[in-house]
Amino acid sequence: MLAKIQKWGNSQGLRLSKNLLADAQLDIGDEVDISVKDGIMVVTPAKKVRGRYRVEDLVTRIPEDYQPGEVEWGEPVGKEVW
Repeated sequence: MLAKIQKWGNSQGLRLSKNLLADAQLDIGDEVDISVKDGIMVVTPAKKVRGRYRVEDLVTRIPEDYQPGEVEWGEPVGKEVW
């Protein structure tokens, strides 16, 4: 795909087609890391998406033997409904 670098205010930018973003599994607002290697500009998705962690990445960090349980928060101290 050919694209043209354009000037927007004091910045420059590229317009990316919706299909290209979909192929790269990116969407508007996603953060990307841009680097240059041997004169080639490389754009890769950032580890965080929209300032949040990806659920898929968090789930992979849960130990296989993890057993969820209740947490004791102590006695009520206000006007709790319970």
